[in-house]
Amino acid sequence: MIAYVTVGVDDITRAERFYSAFLPALGYALERYHGDLSYALPVPPGQSPVQPEFYVKSPFDGGAASAGNGSMVAFEARTQQQVRDLHAAALAAGGSDEGQPGFRASYGPNFYVGYLRDPQGNKIALFSSNPNEPGRDG
Repeated sequence: MIAYVTVGVDDITRAERFYSAFLPALGYALERYHGDLSYALPVPPGQSPVQPEFYVKSPFDGGAASAGNGSMVAFEARTQQQVRDLHAAALAAGGSDEGQPGFRASYGPNFYVGYLRDPQGNKIALFSSNPNEPGRDG
């Protein structure tokens, strides 16, 4: 099981603006730790987390952060409308478009996804595969 995912950034303030534009709407709470950002889903007392936490940090080695080629983090939304809303919010908060929300022929008929880059260049996906919504072919 994946416990956490980390992306490196050079500007924590810009990153916080970007990630806080959509992660709280997906249930993530922000905690600051030693100047870095930790986004986590609430965990009921006595239970273990079931999804990974998401960390936004300055690189430990003091060097410049860089986005990984082929690396991407995907966050699941509840509906196609939420994908559209959060994609727009993330763009307004300093992200760049990497693919407008919609269906992709390469994926299942209910996989609705929008792609972004955070201000550092890390690739982010917001998706919904809600079977109760119209699919690509319907």
